[in-house]
Amino acid sequence: MGVTDPAGPVMDRDEVDRALARLGAEHEAIETSLLALQDHAGRRLLEGAALTGVTAERWAATEASITLLWAYFDAYSGALRSAREIRSRRRWSSREDLVELTGLLRGEAVTVAGSAAAVAGAPTLHGGPGRLSERYSLSALVDRMNELYAASLDVVVAADAVWSALPARIDLLAAELQRTRQLAHSVGVRPGEHPAGDDLERITRTLTRLREQVISDPLAFWVPAQGSSAPGGGRPDTTVYDREARALEDVRREIDAVLTVRQDAEKRLVRLRDVLSRADRTLAEARTARGEVLAKIAATEVPVVSGPPTALQEQLATAAEYRRHAQWHRLSPLLERLEEKAEEELLRARESLTAVTAPLAVRAELRGRLDAYKAKVARHGLAEEPELVERYEKARRMLWSAPCDLRVAEQAVLRYQQAAAEALGGPGASAVPRQYGPQDSRGEP
Repeated sequence: MGVTDPAGPVMDRDEVDRALARLGAEHEAIETSLLALQDHAGRRLLEGAALTGVTAERWAATEASITLLWAYFDAYSGALRSAREIRSRRRWSSREDLVELTGLLRGEAVTVAGSAAAVAGAPTLHGGPGRLSERYSLSALVDRMNELYAASLDVVVAADAVWSALPARIDLLAAELQRTRQLAHSVGVRPGEHPAGDDLERITRTLTRLREQVISDPLAFWVPAQGSSAPGGGRPDTTVYDREARALEDVRREIDAVLTVRQDAEKRLVRLRDVLSRADRTLAEARTARGEVLAKIAATEVPVVSGPPTALQEQLATAAEYRRHAQWHRLSPLLERLEEKAEEELLRARESLTAVTAPLAVRAELRGRLDAYKAKVARHGLAEEPELVERYEKARRMLWSAPCDLRVAEQAVLRYQQAAAEALGGPGASAVPRQYGPQDSRGEP
């Protein structure tokens, strides 16, 4: 069993050399990391920024941690330097040297003064704030430095990531916002006069406030990665930025629609006038047809035909006025409503004409059916049959007289149709199909 001391079994020369080599490599790696942290762009920005909120609190603690890190590193360097000096005394270290080296390399031989952490917000030494110093083994000191380094680097990397991502994007969006504001102003979209103008004002205020907050408190816009222990694991929180970018895109589409109105306004107004003119002509035709129906068709209820759409004509005049005064933001929604209502008005006029002329269509169908049966019996040489002649003439007088009672005339046509069917071959003879064609004007009163 080997000789022991409070640090454990005494190390032999090979163990000492391997430990010194490992600690030397760790020392070099720690020094490189600390220098990189010292030169990190994020740390320099944090050091010179006017911080607020979460970032101000965390950076105060991080600055103290970095100061403490260098104090730990100096203590670590001193202990390693002492161990190397002892080892370099002799090529073959004596037992006393090995005992001393074992204490340095494995025991709690490194003392860190409490004053090293005596700055505002500094992490306290292990053991509580009342301790004036603390002793570490070299391996424990490395663990402590790694812990502080990871926490410090996390703050620096997170702040740098937010500053690298968000301000530039906000500036680009603000430039696009400025172009959109100028475009909106050119088409009359202004705050207080158009919702899109109010939206642009709100987006402007939000982006200005967002940029100020990102610059002064970047860590408030950092989302740590779930389950990640690596320093700087996470992403910038772009929720507000994304929302305002979408809002600006919506406004831009609305302004593009207004621009389209400016380009197409005259053509659309001409088209609207044409649609309303056709609706007026159709209604006029329906009113004329109604008078004709009332004069020529007896015992028929004819729908009343409404007058021209004066309200739409007034709105059309308003639209033309908007165009003359370049009030495109007002013209755009008005044109959309007018186009929809004008098409509805034309459809209503056509339906009115169809409803009014329905009795004339029925009379024309009865006339066509009567003539079709007469032609059929004539082909069979039965046109001069007295009963057929009598029934034909009776039906014809009813259909070509004014006013025409459609119900009575239809019964007369049916009687002629039945007589013709019997003459052609009995009740089972094939009947001539109903003829739906254009109105026959022969002999029309």
